[in-house]
Amino acid sequence: MVKDGIINISKPQNMTSRDVVNIVRRTLGIRKTGHTGTLDPMATGVLPVCLGRATRIIEYLDMDFKTYRCTMVLGRHTDTGDVWGTEISRVPEEQVNQVTEQDVIRAFRPFRGVITQTPPIYSAIRVNGKRLYQYAREGQTVEIPTRQVFIRSLTLESVNLGQGYDSSVTFQCQCSKGTYIRSICQEAGEALGTGGAMSALTREASGFFSLEQSLDLPALESLSPSERDSHIVPPDAPLTSFGRIEIAGKDIWRMTNGLTVWRSHCRVTREPVYASRDFPLPVRDEFRRAYAVYASGQGWEDYSPGTFLGVAFMDPEGQNLHADKIFKTEGA
Repeated sequence: MVKDGIINISKPQNMTSRDVVNIVRRTLGIRKTGHTGTLDPMATGVLPVCLGRATRIIEYLDMDFKTYRCTMVLGRHTDTGDVWGTEISRVPEEQVNQVTEQDVIRAFRPFRGVITQTPPIYSAIRVNGKRLYQYAREGQTVEIPTRQVFIRSLTLESVNLGQGYDSSVTFQCQCSKGTYIRSICQEAGEALGTGGAMSALTREASGFFSLEQSLDLPALESLSPSERDSHIVPPDAPLTSFGRIEIAGKDIWRMTNGLTVWRSHCRVTREPVYASRDFPLPVRDEFRRAYAVYASGQGWEDYSPGTFLGVAFMDPEGQNLHADKIFKTEGA
């Protein structure tokens, strides 16, 4: 039987994120699955898929950063913001060839820190209970709400100019959840006066997970059950921004039954990353006081040392630990 956990899949092109989840579900024979963040059908790269009770961890990953490598071509504007959409307009090749490397540097300079972004109309964001791409396909207009996202870094990797419509820019971007790379391409293209459309996108990392450690679907399907299990990481592995607490004895029983545990009974081995500093964007205040909780293995025979029990929040006064989600109960 497949254990609860997360498997890092390398999503291929021409497949939706939901398609990947469905293949993982069928291959592993597990019903409850979910991914930690959608990739566009034409994008490739890291797609962590949560299995079983690990799906409950997804809401705790809002502070994870994602790393993308993107290539955009100059000279055209499309309805989707990428080369697979319908072309709306293009500028003469002569105009494209006038773009200099300094122009490109200036166009990308604003994409640092907290920025306001307008998501593409062809996206899965819901407005009034309906996804934006549904409005687009039905030819309806809708006001798209802007959002704030955080660009931790954006590095130009190659600038290929003077090639007419084959002129391109490749960049790497590390950003917060909810950032649309297609929108960066569109806005940078507008700043250049040529338009721009994404032509390739790979997610190289998503929080704890990297492309180097991912598994492609053919490899997943060829593995034996025991080999597949070796690629499944435990549900707590991505909780790198949360603190870590160990408890023992009857406090394990209290925690796993939803009762308060006193701070004086806890052994704090790591404080939350954002306990004393701000995350660049608004997040749940409880995440400043969030801990992954483990059994120390002392005085409670059903739990071995290091067993992940669940996620808990310390109260604002720092006196009591309250369970938020329990992942390990007695006998489970």
